[in-house]
Amino acid sequence: MDAKKSPSSPSAAAAKLRIAGAWAGTLEVELEAWTLPMLRAEVARRSGGSPDCINLICGGKVLKDGEEVRPLSQLGLKNNSKVLASVVSLDRGKALNEEAAAEAERSKKLTRIHNAAKALADRHADGSLPVEDYNIELEDQNGQKVVFNSESDRRAIMMGLMLDANAKSLIKKQMFKDALDVLYMAEEAFSLCDPKFVEMIDNVPILQLDIVWCYFMLRDISCLSMAGIRLEKARKGFEHSHGKDSTRFRLLQAGRHAELAIYVRLELLEGVVAYHSGHFEKARKALSSAQAKYVQLQVSDEALSLLMGMGYKEREAKRALRMTGQDIQVAVDFLVEERARIARRREEDIQRQQEIMEQKSYGRTPQNKAVNLNKLNELVAIGFERYLAAEALRLNENNTEKALDLLTDPERNCVLQSQLESRKKLKVSRPRAADMLIGSRQSAVSGNNQQADSNPPAHDQEGPSGAAADNHMDERDEDGQKDDGEENYEIERDEAMEGEIAKELTGDPLADYDIELAKEGEALAEYFALLDSNASAS
Repeated sequence: MDAKKSPSSPSAAAAKLRIAGAWAGTLEVELEAWTLPMLRAEVARRSGGSPDCINLICGGKVLKDGEEVRPLSQLGLKNNSKVLASVVSLDRGKALNEEAAAEAERSKKLTRIHNAAKALADRHADGSLPVEDYNIELEDQNGQKVVFNSESDRRAIMMGLMLDANAKSLIKKQMFKDALDVLYMAEEAFSLCDPKFVEMIDNVPILQLDIVWCYFMLRDISCLSMAGIRLEKARKGFEHSHGKDSTRFRLLQAGRHAELAIYVRLELLEGVVAYHSGHFEKARKALSSAQAKYVQLQVSDEALSLLMGMGYKEREAKRALRMTGQDIQVAVDFLVEERARIARRREEDIQRQQEIMEQKSYGRTPQNKAVNLNKLNELVAIGFERYLAAEALRLNENNTEKALDLLTDPERNCVLQSQLESRKKLKVSRPRAADMLIGSRQSAVSGNNQQADSNPPAHDQEGPSGAAADNHMDERDEDGQKDDGEENYEIERDEAMEGEIAKELTGDPLADYDIELAKEGEALAEYFALLDSNASAS
């Protein structure tokens, strides 16, 4: 017979918990065997209440049921620990449990976001052959690929940008608390990159500004001192990347005012911090500067109607007018350039999709990299067959010199061709287990790959983004073709979260500057009223 161990079994050393509040006394428990629900049930039984109505506090911390049931010892309870038991209403008890469950779910999702961004950065930063149907690349605002001094810098920036994009999506959904946590993760990722590189781009100061904006929207006065420090960092960061008074940024933007909305938010928040710090004159000065820029960005009905009459949508017309200082002709030029950029991006995406399909047909190198198509084209240009040159590069980790040695050695070249022919025959006559497994998985997801193949996204944005400055970096999500022959089924991935993050990478170089400013306008009116009220009272 098996003995069932109960909480009161004397086989393990018992600890004493001193309970006060709803019931006062000492309980003998086994810290390694008892759980929080068991302790709550025992206190409820002795106090004559319901477990759902018992709230337990130890060491100034409310004890809550987590996702996993853990022993009391792992919750910090020790021998002679003091526990305060309070009785709450049934509705309040349920609310506490629901709050704990919601917090656990939130924490779980944040972990998924972090892990998915890290996994994407790890796979896409080192030139590995993508396992997804897209490729993530880093570009400056001119659409040029960014070259890094090290793979670790590339990985850190890529992860930071992905997390930042996810946080911006949460801000749009008014989920400011969640956005803050993701922004903190993005800040940590950026901190791992070379500081000299980071200070050249404005993504980090914009991130600082987003963090303080979340503080403001949450009305969290406790973060006031930290908000001031972050705003100072943001202003210094903008001066580094945009130049003093944004001279460098505007030069790169052909004189356009794309950055004005960012400075409206910056000066508004500086005014808010100054007001709550008791510096009313400083607050009025900052708010007045923000107000002047805010008025400058208000779009007239006549100008908007004129552009919409030319066939442009309301959102893209407003954006063009805001970023060009309401100049109709310059706004039209902006819109024309933007449509040309989108068309060019569509062509590039189609080309990159074809390249990924070709790379997947060649397979991975021993170190999991894709065959370098530039080096492949060089070998083909001097007369080697494409499939043979690709295999030589694959076997030699894209080392052109070693690949040439293999291809120009008649004996080794003959062996290589024989191996390729044998592989082709084997693939036709006997499909691999990997092919069958992945084929089953594709059927289970209702043919998502087929849809991606026939309809590659063109990254067409409703709002334009115009000429780009090279002091801001963006990520793009480029479509490709999944290769059933690769052993991708062995890789454990959170595909849903990775897909969600990748979807947020629009490749829009001016998205961070495209702010509607409705909330900012309301805040300006609110704090001017507070300043006027304070002046009247004094």
